[in-house]
Amino acid sequence: METQIWKAYLELGFDHILDLNGYDHILFVSVLTAIYTVRDWKKIVWLITAFTVGHSITLALAALDIISFNPDMIETLIPITIIITGLYQFYRAVTPYLFTRGIYISYVLTSFFGLIHGFGFSNYFKAILGKENDVVLPLFSFNLGVELGQLLVVALSLMMGSILVLWCKVPQKIWVMFLSILCVIVATYLLFK
Repeated sequence: METQIWKAYLELGFDHILDLNGYDHILFVSVLTAIYTVRDWKKIVWLITAFTVGHSITLALAALDIISFNPDMIETLIPITIIITGLYQFYRAVTPYLFTRGIYISYVLTSFFGLIHGFGFSNYFKAILGKENDVVLPLFSFNLGVELGQLLVVALSLMMGSILVLWCKVPQKIWVMFLSILCVIVATYLLFK
C-alpha cells in the first residue's frame, strides 16, 4: 500500500510540473537557470533545491492547515516572481560582473520565491490529498516528484541553450536576454489575464 501511495504522489508531483496548463512553473525554472551552462550543474542543482526547500515549507504548512492564504493573491504573486527573476537574469546578462557572480542573491531569491510557489502547489496538493490522514509520505513523494520534474525542465532548457550557443553560435548573453524577456512577457500576460 505504501509503495502505491509513494509512486502515485511521486507521479503527481512530476506531472504537476510538466503540465502545460501550469506552465508558470516551467517558465520560472527555465528563466531561473537560463544564465547557466552544463558546466554549472552544481549551482543549478543547488538553485533548484533552494526552490524545492522553499516550496516544501509552505506546501507542508498549508497542507497541514497551519497557515492559510488568499489563493488570488498567490496567483498574482507567482507571475511576479517570474517577472522579477527574468529581469534579474536579463540584468545579469548585460552586466559582465554579475554574469559570473550573483549566485548567492539567486539562492536567497529562489528560496523566497519557492515559499510563494509552495502556496500555489498546495491548492493542487490539497485537492488530490482529499481526506488522507497521513500526509507525510504523500507530501514527501509529491515534493520529490516536483524536484525530478524541475530537473527535467532544467535539462531540456540547458539542452536547448547549448544547441543555440554551441551549434548555432548564438552568444550566451543573447540567449539569456531572449529567454528572460520571453518569460517576462508571458508572465506579464499571466498577471493580467
